[in-house]
Amino acid sequence: MKKLPSICPSCEGALEVTQLSCTSCETKVSGNYSLPLLLQLTYEEQQFLLDFILYSGSLKKMAEKVGKSYPTVRNYLDDLIEKINQIKESTI
Repeated sequence: MKKLPSICPSCEGALEVTQLSCTSCETKVSGNYSLPLLLQLTYEEQQFLLDFILYSGSLKKMAEKVGKSYPTVRNYLDDLIEKINQIKESTI
């Protein structure tokens, strides 16, 4: 399965969605749309959040899963929260 890029491979600028199409009737909708916040995260960050939810928000279980210490996982989550806040602020 191809991963949806969020960063331009040429200049590293943010990509926008410019066209959506229906696979049933082939209707196309064009415009400039921002990517949803979660799609602006890397695949690794998205996977971490998904695992965090599936482990009921337990950082202890997350640490066991990834084979890292609790403080390391906590720091990663703190960094991810900061990145999400920065993305949110830039879209206001």
